[in-house]
Amino acid sequence: MIRCLLASFLWMGVFTAQAQVTFDPQKFTSDGPVGIYEHLDELVPDDIWLVDQESNRVNLKSLINKPTVVSFVYYNCPGLCSPLLDGLAEVVSRSDLELGKDYQVITISFNPGDTPTLGIKKKHNYVKQIKKAVDTASWIWLTGDSLNIAKATQTFGFRYLHQGKDYVHAAAIMVVSPHGKITRYLHGTYFLPFDLKMAIVEASQEKSGPTISKVLKFCFSYDAKGKKYVFNITKVTGALVLAAALLLFLILWLKPKPKTNI
Repeated sequence: MIRCLLASFLWMGVFTAQAQVTFDPQKFTSDGPVGIYEHLDELVPDDIWLVDQESNRVNLKSLINKPTVVSFVYYNCPGLCSPLLDGLAEVVSRSDLELGKDYQVITISFNPGDTPTLGIKKKHNYVKQIKKAVDTASWIWLTGDSLNIAKATQTFGFRYLHQGKDYVHAAAIMVVSPHGKITRYLHGTYFLPFDLKMAIVEASQEKSGPTISKVLKFCFSYDAKGKKYVFNITKVTGALVLAAALLLFLILWLKPKPKTNI
């Protein structure tokens, strides 16, 4: 009973926290709160134009014709981008799904100063980490101008902060259905093959799924200065104290009252 109450309370806390940070694309600014705000079931608009590795202007929505994994990085990132891309290359290697046949990957730089030439170099570095034969053309690397990057990051709820030559940001991959619907978010820099497979299968069926790591997101916060996720002891301790108080109240409320003799 205690476990059920604690789990229920934690889930309530997660949903409450998410409700407090609901993302409004119309009010998006690059200097807003850093984080990833899930836009499940929203469609990728058809007015986002980016540039591919061959310097061709391409429409993001038109590129999505199968389940698609989307990642946002910038090419000279000294922090989370490299672990994210390492994790992506690793899960592509370990998954029994076939890149190019079952799904594709689109990596978008959110730094308008990045170039397709640098994207080619980055793609080569990470594709060679994949430990099985894949269709390398199905890992697409895109750059763009500030306007279209803003449209793309707004669409996926990806908020970052520009600081000097670098950017402060969180890490996740997003899965999009063949019809352009956002169906799943996988947070962090390490991804399980089972989680990716389930996300791809659901996307192929145009089904969206809840984020598996919601409780983990409640327990961990992104440290912008340290550029890493840290255990939020204050939030978790507060939740446990409130859960204990609620449990005590229920015990006292449900405790049989002594009979009085008249």
